[in-house]
Amino acid sequence: MALLNFRKKETPAPQAPVAEVEALLKDYSIEVMPRAAEKVEDFRALLPEGTRVYIAHIDGTPIEDMVATAARLNADGFKVMPHFPARIIKDRPTLADWIARYQGEADVRQALLLAGGVTTPAGEFSDSMQLMETGLFDKAGFTRLHVAGHPEGNRDIDADGGRLNVDAALKWKNDFQTRTDAKMAIATQFAFDAQPIIEWADSLKAAGITLPIHIGIAGAAKLQTLIKFAIACGVGPSLKVLQKRAMDVTKLLLPYEPTDVISDLAAHKAAHPDFNITHVHLFPLGGIKTSATWVQENGGASGVPADAA
Repeated sequence: MALLNFRKKETPAPQAPVAEVEALLKDYSIEVMPRAAEKVEDFRALLPEGTRVYIAHIDGTPIEDMVATAARLNADGFKVMPHFPARIIKDRPTLADWIARYQGEADVRQALLLAGGVTTPAGEFSDSMQLMETGLFDKAGFTRLHVAGHPEGNRDIDADGGRLNVDAALKWKNDFQTRTDAKMAIATQFAFDAQPIIEWADSLKAAGITLPIHIGIAGAAKLQTLIKFAIACGVGPSLKVLQKRAMDVTKLLLPYEPTDVISDLAAHKAAHPDFNITHVHLFPLGGIKTSATWVQENGGASGVPADAA
């Protein structure tokens, strides 16, 4: 006799999308890497028309692979936003070359500027503010610049676990928006609990930071996968949500889905229309198809793929 009898997850009957969730997921964005993109046969069968697709640039990825991925996604009708990680860019000529390649070969006019995950800079840049100060993005006519946000802090920037340096950087970037013609926003690291996210977003607003927030959310994935990424990326308080789930043997073998955190944020947004979180940015840690399918099943019109529209 089995000690534990796990029931198979029953396929729920289709439900009408919750209006608040559909509204929050409208114009959501998603992140890919060149290697992961190669495994996707047809993005238009997964993502809505015009979806903004961030292309993560991990140290060691050739710029040629990044640009080729950008060109493919642009040809498919998506808004391409490659990462520009300051610490892996050697110097100003290299930055100018990347910009020229993206524009000339993939018609890119958007960028996410961030410090990057490496500890030691490859050259003269160590943070996104230095990239912005070059003026090269404005000179190239970029229409949108996003910067990184960390709802639960970033120990690479504030070793004590606080937010002093992170918040100071955001204030600088908020002021920079008055000196650029490009539209700006904050794209954040992922988190799993709505309440710390809401408190962080409210604190930015109280500090006079007016940049809209595109909140990072981990897409559907195996629980073990998410815990691994959460620890590696320094996700703090909301990691307890995953740990609590891991202690429940009835949920341990079931995939994690972002339904609860999205629903809570959507309800808060509906009750507070001026809430500064304006978009959802998905990290497809369980795979691009898995995340896109979750949006299709939960987001109503906001998840309809381009080829099905």
